[in-house]
Amino acid sequence: MYILAIESSAKAASVALCRDDFLVAESYQNSGLTHSTTLMPMCEALLKNVGMTLSDVDLIAAANGPGSFTGLRIGLAAAKGLAWPEEKPCVGVSTLEAMAWNLCGVEGTVCCAMDARRQQVYTATFRMTEQGPVRLTEDRAISLEELFSEAAADMVVGDGAQLCVDYAAKKGIKVRLAPPNLRFQHAYGVAKAAYEQAKNHQTVTGQQLNANYLRLSQAERERLAKQSK
Repeated sequence: MYILAIESSAKAASVALCRDDFLVAESYQNSGLTHSTTLMPMCEALLKNVGMTLSDVDLIAAANGPGSFTGLRIGLAAAKGLAWPEEKPCVGVSTLEAMAWNLCGVEGTVCCAMDARRQQVYTATFRMTEQGPVRLTEDRAISLEELFSEAAADMVVGDGAQLCVDYAAKKGIKVRLAPPNLRFQHAYGVAKAAYEQAKNHQTVTGQQLNANYLRLSQAERERLAKQSK
């Protein structure tokens, strides 16, 4: 099974092509350009460079949240567009779970965290095993105080990892920061998680791909605040 995976939940964008869970090719870009400019050319170039076309791909996968509202929308729109011509099956993958899959081989518990602003993080905790991550908490948006009122994980990964480590240090809590090459989101983790879901027949159509934002956007929060007044 060939899987084309997209990760656009934060500032960086990446695309990966896997044969089952074997990485064939990956493209990563953190240049500051918008995902609407980079994602589709990255997909096209990656397939061309390995001598394949979209018709050779069996499954389209995309990170579906949490993360940047705009980034997720662009990534999911790209996945829908790639799936539509031949009605290819799709998988939407938790951004946080995908980060945990990138850490296969690491022992202990891993806290995946993304900066949600206002001293909050999008987070989930996983126990790492030889078979992959085992989920210990659901994806959620919580305060740093609430996160560290729980049992601390051994390692923190994600674009909110440094925020977590800095907060933990102030509280005298020891937690390791994932190394730079494993710290941020990569499409390979999306492909790995998607492969596991596909084996369990947990696929959807492109039309059924939806984002999981975990909380309302700032514009929606402001609109509701004005209405309440």
